[in-house]
Amino acid sequence: MLYNKVNYNSSNFMKKALLILLTIASINFTAAQDGAFKDGEWFKFKMSYSSWFKAGNATLSLKETELNGKPVFHVVGKGWTVGPVKWFFKVKDRYESYFDTNKIIPYKFIRNIDEGGHKKNIEINFDQDNKTALVHNKKHNTKKTINTKPNIQDMVSLFYNLRNKLDVSSLKSGDEIKLDMFFDEENYGFKLKYLGEETISTKFGNIEALKFRPYVMAGRVFKEEESLTLWVSKDKNKVPLRIKADLAVGSLRADLEAFKGLKHPFKILVDN
Repeated sequence: MLYNKVNYNSSNFMKKALLILLTIASINFTAAQDGAFKDGEWFKFKMSYSSWFKAGNATLSLKETELNGKPVFHVVGKGWTVGPVKWFFKVKDRYESYFDTNKIIPYKFIRNIDEGGHKKNIEINFDQDNKTALVHNKKHNTKKTINTKPNIQDMVSLFYNLRNKLDVSSLKSGDEIKLDMFFDEENYGFKLKYLGEETISTKFGNIEALKFRPYVMAGRVFKEEESLTLWVSKDKNKVPLRIKADLAVGSLRADLEAFKGLKHPFKILVDN
């Protein structure tokens, strides 16, 4: 029965955690004029059930390239299950975003997932001038044009945009940040509560972190809308350090396991 519970909760969490990681996990809430990221940035996360049972891995990488003659950053987010969880429920997800290197607004977004046989392959092309999104569902071979809000973000480009624009110095504990993004075929509102600062212990050492609470939908996976907690480093990189979710059965968390290509020094207080 333990494996069944792990399978159910971890598979659903993998989907939610990947969305959250890609949307906000490495948000930089400092308005640094020289930017918070650069070509070659890469993160790897370990996902575990009840802090001991490894459920999966996720990576997030950024490269500078061109799309239709425009300079863009290309971000790829991947997630997959490992170990016993993989035996019961195999997850292999891939998310991609191409966004303008200066304006940090997306031109193209890809979601290609396989979650226990549930597959989606969606490509979205954004027309930022006309405020529309062309959604191509490749699995069903359908296309649909949907109106969007000005300078709409996808779930990946959103956090990179925030890395250069929001200023945490103006926030107090309890303040909320509301964001807009486009996902699949809909415009979404996203809300994040700032919880203040905390020093946490990681595999790299003790790190000063900013603590947030992303609001999620209560139901099958999460106990309530405030079941999720996020920690990012307080330095200029705002490295995603940890995400913890309280579930109906046990808890799940994602911890930073490796990184490279940071633009700024990674501040560690005490080495382990």
